[in-house]
Amino acid sequence: MQSVIVAEGLTRHFGDHLAVNQLDLQVASGEVFGFLGPNGAGKTTTVRLLNGVLSADGGSARVLGYDVATDALEIRRRTGVLTETPSLYEALTARENLLFFGDLYGLPESELPRRAGALLEEFGLADRADDRVGTYSKGMRQRLAIARALLHSPELIFLDEPTSGLDPAAARMVRETIQTLSQVEGRTVFLCTHNLAEAQLLCSRVGV
Repeated sequence: MQSVIVAEGLTRHFGDHLAVNQLDLQVASGEVFGFLGPNGAGKTTTVRLLNGVLSADGGSARVLGYDVATDALEIRRRTGVLTETPSLYEALTARENLLFFGDLYGLPESELPRRAGALLEEFGLADRADDRVGTYSKGMRQRLAIARALLHSPELIFLDEPTSGLDPAAARMVRETIQTLSQVEGRTVFLCTHNLAEAQLLCSRVGV
């Protein structure tokens, strides 16, 4: 199968701390790839390197055929990223957040309200769509953050501990969404987790 991520010798330091050590990695199109490791293992740093948010100290990587060192903007146009601590504007409503980020992604004005409404419905937030995010529970914020990551229909989705801190019902909804993205829509999911049971349930392959 076609590889959507290829990394060779990817390395990153923070001062004297070696965060990512000569990482070799290949992820195939359409799979759910589990990236396993304890907190502090370098999973989030790797996601930032692969999206061109951080620059590498050594090695190279290509994502969706683009070089992370020179084509970071194009990569970020085509990927969706959920960080471990979702960044949402708490003074805005859920709908306003999605409309704002959709505008940043360049979605057409004629399409954006429908797309935002459909995602709010899909993630069970339609009845609270016009409430400020500051009033949301952690689970609701997490669902909204995933909706934001999917807003521009990305080919590749990075999910960093997407079920962390969620109640069982919300965690199940997130897992079902991941399965749908891969099995029904053919998207590629790069799943960072330290939950072995979750990785076993969801992933086609894992890297430790």
